[in-house]
Amino acid sequence: MRAKRHSIFVAAALLTATLPCAAARAADDSMAGMDMSSMDMSGMDMSGMSMHGALGNYSMMRDASGTSWQPDSTPMDAIHGTLDSWSTMIHGNADLIYDNQGGARGDTKTFSNSMLMGMAQRPLDTGTLTLRAMVSLDPLMGKSGYPLLLQSGETADGVHPLIDRQHPHDLFMELAGTYSAPLGDGSAFIYAGYPGEPALGPATFMHRFSGMDNPEAPIGHHWEDSTHVTFGVATLGYVWQDWKLESSIFNGREPNQYRWNFDPLRLDSESVRLSWNPDPNWSLQISWGNIHSPEQLEPNVNQRRLSASASYNLAIAGGNWQTTFVWGQNDNSPGTISNAFLLESTFAWGRHTLFARAEEVRKDELFEPPSALGGEAFDVGKLSAGYIYDIPVAEHVKFGLGGLASLYDIPNPAKTAYGDPVSYMLFARVKLM
Repeated sequence: MRAKRHSIFVAAALLTATLPCAAARAADDSMAGMDMSSMDMSGMDMSGMSMHGALGNYSMMRDASGTSWQPDSTPMDAIHGTLDSWSTMIHGNADLIYDNQGGARGDTKTFSNSMLMGMAQRPLDTGTLTLRAMVSLDPLMGKSGYPLLLQSGETADGVHPLIDRQHPHDLFMELAGTYSAPLGDGSAFIYAGYPGEPALGPATFMHRFSGMDNPEAPIGHHWEDSTHVTFGVATLGYVWQDWKLESSIFNGREPNQYRWNFDPLRLDSESVRLSWNPDPNWSLQISWGNIHSPEQLEPNVNQRRLSASASYNLAIAGGNWQTTFVWGQNDNSPGTISNAFLLESTFAWGRHTLFARAEEVRKDELFEPPSALGGEAFDVGKLSAGYIYDIPVAEHVKFGLGGLASLYDIPNPAKTAYGDPVSYMLFARVKLM
């Protein structure tokens, strides 16, 4: 069984290493004969180039969700501009999805998820002030979210846990500000948000290039980056060359079922994260968090989380390829230690986007009493792959059509409940660029 489960990661590695390489060779061949010296760049809007990193003197492309980092070479679909002394940026997307989760525990649903983020930056005294706001209309899908086999975490009614479903995000996902200033050979910064994201884990799945085109959340989300919407966070940090050390105090409780409002402000948890971008194509982090009472339905259970991740980004002629590996470990007190592993990759070339994700997670939340399997832990796996075709429809807007399919590794006796499901999603999206 362990060998079978590891085969999911072998399959993912082969998938992420062969298709993109073939496409990349084709892209290089198609660009080989182009004379770049004749290109007219006078009409390009370069106003956003006045922006730099929110936390220090580095490329703004390094900044991801919260205060997390991604590889400097990562591209970003966004609209840049200026307003008086402010440099501005806005990006976002909206998906319309038909979701068919197979097997006896599956379900179907048509829903939409979305995200819109705006950022403004200006010099202030000797430093830099950056403001960010991010909203989502996910609450329109309903408190129970959308069907997603093997997913767990949070609640739709304050009484029962969400199982085999992904919760919606809140209307307000981030309202935060950062101030950074030179200090010694580097820069010091403070970040505060309500809501915001503490220094814990990798860049959130919906903000990292390797995961943002996949419309479904990872099943290891609550081991890896579930604190990305936290109602109350303050972070202090220091950036020195390509290193960043930071620590947060934040609200450990995950958002409740009321998705349109603000949850109570608490600062009862803490975390620390060390990040390193050794060159423009790599970003690595290791972090630790002490999360107080994260689950509303288990208020007496605290959690210690360890996380480590590595992202590699490769810009190619006409496209981009990024791969991310994430490990997350939850140590519940009282409770058990469990691990989640994720490997995902996205290759975008012209109008075409290929993506894949493989996961293995140890879960004890898939069955509730009175089931005889209630509380029993299972090592489950999932492999997803998909494709999107984009069409520019306006100066800063593109429209895409796509789909994905998922296979699962479910051990006995959980398989008696799940069977051998195959799931798929079909979707259309609009994305700013």
